Amino acid sequence: MAWIILVLAGLFEIVWAIGLKYTEGFTRLWPSIGTVVAMLISFGLLGIALKSLPVGTAYAVWVGVGAVGTVILGIVLLDEPTSPAKLISVALIIIGIIGLKLATPS
Repeated sequence: MAWIILVLAGLFEIVWAIGLKYTEGFTRLWPSIGTVVAMLISFGLLGIALKSLPVGTAYAVWVGVGAVGTVILGIVLLDEPTSPAKLISVALIIIGIIGLKLATPS
């Protein structure tokens, strides 16, 4: 269950990271509120997951899920440039997340 909560925390990290772009420096009310709410949920879920997962593993997976999702949504939603090197780097992060999951007792 802790892993599911951790992945959810990572998904909310993606929401707030992308949301930051839409806040325009926290000058737009509704995107700013949504971003802050997503931050609170993400941190809260991470805290719950840390009750039973090692901090180093949980934090790395949380950041990894957030980074991968943010890069992908940046490409899809924000027309950010892509390259083979960027895609390979994202694949390596995914491999690292899987490796941490496999190396950590449930």
